[in-house]
Amino acid sequence: MIRSGLAVVAAVAVMAAPCPAHPGQRSSPPLQPPKPKAVTSRAGNTQGVVPVLMYHKLGPAEKYMVRSYANFRRDLERLYTLGFRPVTLEEYAENRMSLPPGASPVVITFDDSHETQLRLDAQGRVRPNTFVAIWQDFAASHPDFPVKGTFFLNDNGPFGSSKTGPQAVKLLQKLGSEVASHTLMHGNLRKSSEAAAARDMGGSIIKLRRMGVEPTSFAPPYGVYPKRAGMLTSFTYQGQKFGFKRAVLAGDRPAPSPVSKRFDRMRIPRIIVAPVEGGFDTWMARMKAGRPAPYVQPAPKES
Repeated sequence: MIRSGLAVVAAVAVMAAPCPAHPGQRSSPPLQPPKPKAVTSRAGNTQGVVPVLMYHKLGPAEKYMVRSYANFRRDLERLYTLGFRPVTLEEYAENRMSLPPGASPVVITFDDSHETQLRLDAQGRVRPNTFVAIWQDFAASHPDFPVKGTFFLNDNGPFGSSKTGPQAVKLLQKLGSEVASHTLMHGNLRKSSEAAAARDMGGSIIKLRRMGVEPTSFAPPYGVYPKRAGMLTSFTYQGQKFGFKRAVLAGDRPAPSPVSKRFDRMRIPRIIVAPVEGGFDTWMARMKAGRPAPYVQPAPKES
């Protein structure tokens, strides 16, 4: 009976084993993942420019350095319709942008860690009428436009509250945003001594590290660099060596492609989002017309 049982098991094993392919018979090719859907019909252009936008405050009415609630919603809609998708400053500068074919990158930055950018209530929920709240609402119906920005923080809580500020920082990281330095006191680094500039920058890095951030991007206040510009990549404070890997200006033009010969990771231009000549509206209209042509993600090569 034991031998009979073993014979049955052996027979079942033989039946379950895959049949070898007959000579000349082709095996089925492995299934290929679906090709990503193109965002636009534009041809790829990895030498095109990249808009790096600069926001500050948000409010009910439009003012200089204050974007209105309605206009920020329109900004997101306009960017989306034109085929732009958000990437962080780090992703752009290091050329690690994950984009579908036909899409163009946009880097959305926020200076000063103002409370209108992000504020949490006592329950840890994002307060309405903040940049992040409006962006989250937009992303809910446009999941391919997530809250992925770069926030340059000062020593003001951040976001106006030392109680909820660190929690807000963790939320930004969870959403996929980049948290970076804007110095401690927002001083004019050109007018500061080298020791004072090191304190303003190094102190910011130390404070951000306490919140679980390793800041590698930097926005000098007013777009003004220290007297010794090389400080940004290497300086000493409290016996420790610090440095940033990339820095942004407060200029009024799009940034070069990260693979362009004109690209300088320590002097990345930005576009101010304000109703001024040379601001967001000016450059969006120009890029829509292809002058200058924006960076466009190419379609993957046919295998």
